[in-house]
Amino acid sequence: MKFLNSKVKMPKDAIWLVPGLRIKRWFALIVLGSVLAAIGITLVFRLEPIYFIVSTAKKIFHVVPAELAGLVFIGFGAYIFIQAWKKTNFSMLDLNGSRNQKTMGETLYRKMKLNHGPKIVAIGGGTGLSTMLKGIKKITNNITAIVTVGDDGGSSGRLREEMGILPPGDIRNCIAALADDDDIVTQLFQYRFKTGEGLEGHSFGNLFITAMTAICGDMITAIKESSKVLLIRGKVIPATTDDMRLIARMEDGSFVKGESQIPESGKKIIELSCEPNVCKPSNEVIEAINNADLIILGPGSLYTSIIPNLLVEGISKAIQDARAKKIYVCNIMTQPGETDNYSASDHIKALFDHMRKNGACGCESDGKNSDKPLFDAVLINNQLPNNLAKKYEEKDSLPVEIDTAEIKKLGLEIVTSKLIQDNKEGLVRHSPARLARSIYYWYKKSAKRSNSTKVSANSDK
Repeated sequence: MKFLNSKVKMPKDAIWLVPGLRIKRWFALIVLGSVLAAIGITLVFRLEPIYFIVSTAKKIFHVVPAELAGLVFIGFGAYIFIQAWKKTNFSMLDLNGSRNQKTMGETLYRKMKLNHGPKIVAIGGGTGLSTMLKGIKKITNNITAIVTVGDDGGSSGRLREEMGILPPGDIRNCIAALADDDDIVTQLFQYRFKTGEGLEGHSFGNLFITAMTAICGDMITAIKESSKVLLIRGKVIPATTDDMRLIARMEDGSFVKGESQIPESGKKIIELSCEPNVCKPSNEVIEAINNADLIILGPGSLYTSIIPNLLVEGISKAIQDARAKKIYVCNIMTQPGETDNYSASDHIKALFDHMRKNGACGCESDGKNSDKPLFDAVLINNQLPNNLAKKYEEKDSLPVEIDTAEIKKLGLEIVTSKLIQDNKEGLVRHSPARLARSIYYWYKKSAKRSNSTKVSANSDK
């Protein structure tokens, strides 16, 4: 098994030694119980196995040192015991026949260790959110992905118009990201039809969620049932169940309606709003934010994946009031039609402005006069491939400038790290593992600082 913070591969059977599984104590009790039972049997039936064992051991000790012989006996006995115990439980639980082919040790590791991980809420949409979730699920099972529902293009848009449901695309990607990547069911969920009248362009997962919505009667229940099929870690929740349509006010005063149309307008976005004017959050959204230990915004398209979530009534205020640590993951490259020539601080100011207009109190785009911080830090990639693909420049997509001085004026901690996936083609892709490591490292360090500050403050009283 490959652990998050280490490149050392551990033998699968050695996972039983990992702290926190709460299994070694039961091994010890089983051994103790077996010994006591064996003693009881010798007394009841007046057996004399101890004399035979001791006499045999003495003969062995004349040839092999007692310490070495003892270690061999312990190791061999423990190996036989563990293998027998595993096979017994495999037979009882039929884990060997399960489709994921996980060992019992890995199953227990996920259940016992990851179930005690931090409560993480990730907010966004598009490929950015699903990419990050692939890394975050290695840290904890307590994940809530809050997903935008403003999409009106492609397969999702067609199903939205024809079937009258929420766009399932981003939801499907998040469900698949939180499942086991190598699982055949996950591959099936992500399969996209390339031919077929009426089927071409649709993914199986989108059609599956659509069918489940018709069967279950609502999208929320359909998502929960779809998640069970892939045995996902955590849960996926749409930001709202209302029929949300995005509207962008442009620099020239015009308005562009529709998530798919906004980046195509070729105009600078000034403000994003939605129809209906008031979209209600899903029941579990605010509760998840209130109970979170860590809230992550992004990465993803600023105006069409992240900000739409902040337009939903109560979400911006809940994020600001949450006791959780909060971090924004800035995009690596600017996005044509959305964030042309945007620096990192421009991304943050856009978030601040929209949060202020949608319920966050005392928040100005200069970062001043804020009663509570909207988020604590911004995570920014600081390395790019030397052979950066020319197609990015051809499409006017440039690396996001890290304007440190402006970001500090906004009162945010700046966290920089290599976040990109290594590749020879010079393509810019987030690495799920690097994203997760960087975020979790900052979270642990930030939480430790907060605890130290509380202890210091209490000692001064």
